[in-house]
Amino acid sequence: MSKNFKRYTVTSALPYANGPLHIGHLAGCYIPSDIYVRYLRSMGRDVAYICGSDEHGVAITIKARKEGLTPQEIVDRYHEMMKGSFKEFGISFDHYSRTSAPIHHETASGLFRDLYDKGEFIEQVTEQYFDEEAGQFLADRYIEGTCPKCGNERAYGDQCEKCGSSLSPTELINPKSKLSGNTPVLKETKHWFLDLAKYGDFLKQWILVDHANDWKNNVLGQCRSWLEAGDGLQSRSMTRDMDWGIKVPVEGAEGKVLYVWFDAPIGYISSTKEWAAEKGIDWEPYWKDQETKLVHFIGKDNIVFHCIIFPAILKTHGDFILPDNVPANEFLNLEGDKISTSRNWAVWLHEYLEEFPGKQDVLRYVLTANAPETKDNDFTWKDFQGRNNSELVAIYGNFVNRAVVLTHKYYQGVIPQRGKLTGYDEEVIAVLEEFPNKISASIERYRFREALSFVMEFARLGNKYLADTEPWKVIKTDEVRTATILNIALNIAANLAIVSEPFLPFTAAKLFKMFGLEKMTWNQAGNSQLLSAGHTLGEMGLLFEKIEDETVEKQVQKLMDTKTQNEAANVPVTPMKDIISYDDFAKLDMRVVTVLEAEPMPKSKKLLKLKVDTGLGHHTVLSGVAEHFDPAFLIGKQVTMLINLAPRKMMGIDSEGMILMAEDKDGKLKLLQPHEGTASGSTIS
Repeated sequence: MSKNFKRYTVTSALPYANGPLHIGHLAGCYIPSDIYVRYLRSMGRDVAYICGSDEHGVAITIKARKEGLTPQEIVDRYHEMMKGSFKEFGISFDHYSRTSAPIHHETASGLFRDLYDKGEFIEQVTEQYFDEEAGQFLADRYIEGTCPKCGNERAYGDQCEKCGSSLSPTELINPKSKLSGNTPVLKETKHWFLDLAKYGDFLKQWILVDHANDWKNNVLGQCRSWLEAGDGLQSRSMTRDMDWGIKVPVEGAEGKVLYVWFDAPIGYISSTKEWAAEKGIDWEPYWKDQETKLVHFIGKDNIVFHCIIFPAILKTHGDFILPDNVPANEFLNLEGDKISTSRNWAVWLHEYLEEFPGKQDVLRYVLTANAPETKDNDFTWKDFQGRNNSELVAIYGNFVNRAVVLTHKYYQGVIPQRGKLTGYDEEVIAVLEEFPNKISASIERYRFREALSFVMEFARLGNKYLADTEPWKVIKTDEVRTATILNIALNIAANLAIVSEPFLPFTAAKLFKMFGLEKMTWNQAGNSQLLSAGHTLGEMGLLFEKIEDETVEKQVQKLMDTKTQNEAANVPVTPMKDIISYDDFAKLDMRVVTVLEAEPMPKSKKLLKLKVDTGLGHHTVLSGVAEHFDPAFLIGKQVTMLINLAPRKMMGIDSEGMILMAEDKDGKLKLLQPHEGTASGSTIS
């Protein structure tokens, strides 16, 4: 067990308000943090569980520009969507705020100004990319080009999402502005930099020595790569040239805002302030008292900001505590492919809640059992189905259902009196008493997969106890013994409800209600006599239902349809030809024509000889479509034709025009046809 702190401040990474939540977000930090907080509350600890929407940064402005909306309209939409999804899914934040809130602007500006007044920033003029047509400097994500490391032609100015390399905009080959498509130019601009090298010794001691034994290896490894790099820690700009965000609160900073990674972590503090004000309590002990344990739950892409940059800022300010732990998870993939919001390759939380009503705990269970705690893991719908059917239904649900059903059958739902215990009963009770501490020890070390496996072992204990004692047989000869068996089984189930609550809160709530109990605390777990004999059980339906093949096949097909759409969208597009004048276009005479005859051309694999009705007469056309269409299929079809193309002699025949076609990504030709019957000779304009 870790030190019993006076209070706990637990944060989850602020999600960007530019899209809905998906299972990668949940597995990365929201489910782990919720498990931890629910456990702490069950232990009677004073906890502030804090989060909120991250509403600044380039991702927001790109989304707004793409949809033709203002950044504020974008963040308003997704803030409400995420807040609602979190609540419905059972993520039990004490407070969920947003970085566009006035209290956050005030807090972040004040902290920046404090560091500025202390002389902690280096004011520096550097060259950055500027879009001359758009008339503005380009943030990293507004620049796209070829990655110098893997050749990906769509790398961003800060990162290549194909190979994962961190980049700077000037490293890109053939950079282009995402605003205009033009090549940007380098132009001087002034910014304020935090000299991270100044904090190198402190960070090495604090992370690599003080926390060498209690932080996760993936966190320590990534920090070490920054702290022990050959060129050391580099200064990093804390401001950006943008008009969306928190204005830099110093003179000479017009048109500049705080860097989102300076701004966003301060959102934890401002959200705590807002929460405390609503409760009428003092916020400062949750951030300034050394007896408060601060824990940041994040994904691995946020490690450097939470372990190096934000602690450096807090340390420099001087009044704030530093995180006791930063248990970052790795990434969750989906059906063998990286989750991608831009490609719509994700299982979206709001869609899951609509399509699997009442099954929040199933997804919580699967994402915890398969959590990417030490390495990237993969979510598949087959595994989702398998874990539900073979574990939640067949083990957990089966045990509880049997114990309750048998009690209703033999004792009219009244908890029977426990009689004399056998040696086996005492062995089972001894194991029961050990489980809460085993689970607790794993949670305290942020090993939630391991903790959940112990919860399922607990359920297996109950299943095995019923299978070994066979009360459905014993009832025929020994009702007193049957009563003892069911009393013990029901007490296992009641204990299971307590230790399950951090992981499966909706299921635990059903069990507490069925047992007629108020929500019980962790310290009550391990008691083999939680339930009083003579108490009547409530009715309880099935805790979990089997998920059929048809259900998961539908979800897999949904993903496959997405992949097909992505492939179609990513077909290389033929570059645009030279600009022509309207007068040039007006010379083209394109019309709807009807195919009257179609036959193969002798000695040609590609050409068909067509006779078409142009509305002005009949034309003969040779068209290279023989490998794509059967001649009989074309007869009677209406197609598009350029009828005033100069005749061209081919294989001894004058071809009097050109049939127009579209070619898909596989090189297959498609007819360009009117969507309904049209008179031959109708012009296209």
